[in-house]
Amino acid sequence: MPPLADPPISDFLLRALSGGMLAALICGVVGTWVVIRGMAFFGEAIGHGMLPGVAVATVLGWPVLVGGAVSSIAMSGMIALLQRRGRLSYDTSIGLLFVGMPSVGVIVVSHSGTFATDATVMLFGDILAIGASDILVLAVTAMVTITIAAAFHRPFVAAAFDERIARSLGLRPQLAKVLQVGLVTLAVVASYKAVGSLLVVGLLLAPAVAASPWTTRIPLRMCAAVGFGTAAVVLGLTVSWYASTAAGASIAASAILLACCSAIAHGFWERLAYRRAARPGQASPGQASPGQANPLTERKREECS
Repeated sequence: MPPLADPPISDFLLRALSGGMLAALICGVVGTWVVIRGMAFFGEAIGHGMLPGVAVATVLGWPVLVGGAVSSIAMSGMIALLQRRGRLSYDTSIGLLFVGMPSVGVIVVSHSGTFATDATVMLFGDILAIGASDILVLAVTAMVTITIAAAFHRPFVAAAFDERIARSLGLRPQLAKVLQVGLVTLAVVASYKAVGSLLVVGLLLAPAVAASPWTTRIPLRMCAAVGFGTAAVVLGLTVSWYASTAAGASIAASAILLACCSAIAHGFWERLAYRRAARPGQASPGQASPGQANPLTERKREECS
């Protein structure tokens, strides 16, 4: 273990930090919508669904991101097919493929001579092996993600809160759904190298969950989620360096730890605010002083902005 006095700075660690921060940016933006729309199970399923494509690409020596993307898209299509033709519920369709797709991936990889190593990388990632080409892919993915999220912000908001109103306003909620599914797939595939298919959902969900108590405005929540995700990457890599732990798992665990700390801190903040509001001469929580807007009404108004 390197001494604490020595700064953990090296080329591969800087690349890992850059790649992890880009992954945090992507997952922060997409993860906010995943939490709002309740798509956590779908995100986890996509992480599992990319395994057969990654396995085939690994065995044949093809780019793993291409294989993972094709497999993830195929899984999204199969979920829709099982719903329409098989007349299964959404969660049942995902549940069947949730188990079936990883099984196919493990079967494929088990025929290669590097089963143990490849399976570990597939499931838990290898952020310390990120290269310049991986960073370029993450940077392009980040730009595409931000562009789509900004361009379709209104349809995303309308579809999330009331599809009928979105349809009446001509905002095409079905297109918004398809684009959100595409963003989740893109985020999972792009972040695969950093934290692996099993742990990517931790980076996708935990920063967004950590950010959600502090603001109701979606753009601000995205920014806060990116900040929490970046902090998780820095903390996870630092712990991995000094404690000799797996980098991807350390990042995912750090993200979940920050989410727990955020919930606890917000609970203390609410108690403090309640005590201040309960003082004599001040309005109690949920009530407005004369000439002042009701804070609950303002909160509801913010949620729709």
